Amino acid sequence: MDISHHIEYALLKSTTTEREIIDLCREAKLNDYHAICINSAYVDLAKQLLDKTNIKVCTVVGFPLGATSTASKVYEAKKAIEYGADEIEMVMNLGFLKSKNHVSVLKDICDVKLAIGKIPLKVILEISELNKNEIIKACEICLDANADYIKTSSGFSKSGATYTAIKIIKKTIRDAAKIVAYGDIDDFETAIKYLEAGADVIGTSVNITSGNRVPQNRNAKIYRKYLEANQKVLEAEQKETVF
Repeated sequence: MDISHHIEYALLKSTTTEREIIDLCREAKLNDYHAICINSAYVDLAKQLLDKTNIKVCTVVGFPLGATSTASKVYEAKKAIEYGADEIEMVMNLGFLKSKNHVSVLKDICDVKLAIGKIPLKVILEISELNKNEIIKACEICLDANADYIKTSSGFSKSGATYTAIKIIKKTIRDAAKIVAYGDIDDFETAIKYLEAGADVIGTSVNITSGNRVPQNRNAKIYRKYLEANQKVLEAEQKETVF
């Protein structure tokens, strides 16, 4: 199974350099990823580098805490689209959710979605901070707000995606929105299991080196094992052709 089109690679470190963004975009083109996720300061650069490709440039607003004002998130989202962002990710206001102030959670997401129109909106739940009932409620609010994707994690909290959370989210939203499983997914088999559990996109972090060194993510387990599997298939096909 070719999972390239299901991969969203995130590079969201505060120390990310222009060289790292350039390397990330090169890798994205080589592997034909679904999307890259970067901070908005680099959206215009990435958009230029990925011109004439189908790779989406996704950026984050209200990141990583989700506790900024709705107006701030709306402004960030609008500016990011001006820079060329294809997708917007926002972090849900967990304080509002924990306070059971569901109206404010809904308004927060709705205002961002209304501001960006047809641009896909991904809402990060930060599942490591939520119990089952809170995850279900968060998903229901996302659907009411017309979010396009529900994402498990930001990568800046205690842990990432879990099979249990993916199953809970999938059971709640069914096919009304898509799911991004992010965090603690670093090998091919695990990625496949998450896709089979209901995820539509696999989010993963990369560590791209600068200069002429080979980017580390090229040797990541998730692709090394995929390439090894493909090589075995090719070898088998060649043997069949010979005989």
